[in-house]
Amino acid sequence: MPAATVQTLCRIGSRILCLLSFSVCLLLTHLRPAVAESVVEVPMLAAIQSNQLGVFEVLLMRWDHQPTPSPISLQWQGGNIKPGQTNLGSMVLALEYALEHTPTVDHTGTISVIGIAYAATGTDGPSAGGVMTVGFAALLKGEQIRRGIALTGTISKDGTIGPVGGIPDKIRAAAREGYRTILIPQGQRDDPRWNLTRLAWDLNLEIKEVATVAEAYHLMTGGTLD
Repeated sequence: MPAATVQTLCRIGSRILCLLSFSVCLLLTHLRPAVAESVVEVPMLAAIQSNQLGVFEVLLMRWDHQPTPSPISLQWQGGNIKPGQTNLGSMVLALEYALEHTPTVDHTGTISVIGIAYAATGTDGPSAGGVMTVGFAALLKGEQIRRGIALTGTISKDGTIGPVGGIPDKIRAAAREGYRTILIPQGQRDDPRWNLTRLAWDLNLEIKEVATVAEAYHLMTGGTLD
C-alpha cells in the first residue's frame, strides 16, 4: 500500500477517534445529573420603636450545591461575608453553628442570602440569630420550615436561644401574616413588661418558649440536628 494512502487512512482514523471521544464526552455531560439548588424561606420578625405594629419580613436562603468554593461561601445581597466580619455577626454565627451540626453534609458551594431584614448598610440583627440558624440548618439538610410558625431570639455559640426585646410587636406582626405559633426565648413568656398570655388569647395564637436551637429546629421543621 502506498505511503500516501497509509497517511491518509491514519489521518481519517485519528479524526474518527477524536469525534468518538467528543461524542462520548458530550453524552456523559448530558447524562450527568443536574445539581439542584436548595431554597429556604425564613420568617423574620422585627420591632420598630416608633410604633407597636412590628415588622414581618422574609429572608431567602439559596444554596447552589456546587463543588466549589470549598469550604462553603456565604453571600449577603451579593457581597461576600467572611467569618470574623464585624457586621452581620449574627448571620455568620448562625451559619457556623449550622455547619458544625450538619457534619454529614458536603459543605461546598455558595449560600446566598437575600432579604430586607437588614438595612443595606449591613446593620446586625441579633434577635434574628436563632431563626437564621434554623434556616441555614434546614437549607443544608434539605428540609423546609413549616408554614405558620416563627421564632425570635438570639443565638449563642452553644446553641442557646437568648432573650430579645419588642416581643409583643413581633407577635402582632406575625399574627397579621397568619402565623399561629410563635417561639420565644425560654423565660420570657412571663416577662413583667408584657402580658403575653392575654396577647396570645386576643390574637388567637400559641406562644411557646424554646431554650435551644435544637428545640426550635424540631418545632419548625420536624427534623433534628446532629
